[in-house]
Amino acid sequence: MRDLLPSTVAVAVAAEGDWTGQLHEAEAACLGDRAVESRRRDFTAGRVCARRAMAALGLPPVAVPAAADRSPVWPTGTVGTITHTHGYCAAAVARREEIRAVGMDAEQHRELSAGVRRLICLPEEDEQIARLPTDVFWPAVVFSAKETVYKVWHPVVGTWLDFHDALVRLDPEAGTFTARIAPARIAEAPVDHPPALVTGRFAVEAGLVRTAATLAVR
Repeated sequence: MRDLLPSTVAVAVAAEGDWTGQLHEAEAACLGDRAVESRRRDFTAGRVCARRAMAALGLPPVAVPAAADRSPVWPTGTVGTITHTHGYCAAAVARREEIRAVGMDAEQHRELSAGVRRLICLPEEDEQIARLPTDVFWPAVVFSAKETVYKVWHPVVGTWLDFHDALVRLDPEAGTFTARIAPARIAEAPVDHPPALVTGRFAVEAGLVRTAATLAVR
């Protein structure tokens, strides 16, 4: 993810031992006793990476517990994001005075079923995908970009978006995307100056789709 984010954002990608690393007590309490092994490994790697990213910013490696909706609760004065998919996990952290919000997502690079694609893609996005080169599963890129956009939106606005609430445009040559939020969601946002347009970067390699974006401080 380092290649997709500005230098003001610290990034850590999980190494082999991070999946079974140590959790703070407050983090372990979020898992409880019934968490399946895959959930426990993903959660652990994410928190270990988060603390390594915080350390890179010169911040103390404090706990990053989870809210009721499972989103990470970052220390005061910071913004961050965590992503994980099969065999890959990363965390990114920035100082709130420098970055308003950061989001990122990693997905397996694979074809999506017709049903899943209908849930994710707007007609305009399907039309764009039909014009793009066929060596990439573009619906997976759109899906990942929207996941990143939602991770940027939620900490700022406090609500969640549906997949059809953002219209994604891809620029394959530049490796960038833009996401325009539906005007209705902007109008009903319970905060001033909700993000109406999110721009980010993407990469497809080694069987993974990776996307990331930041919001500048106003």
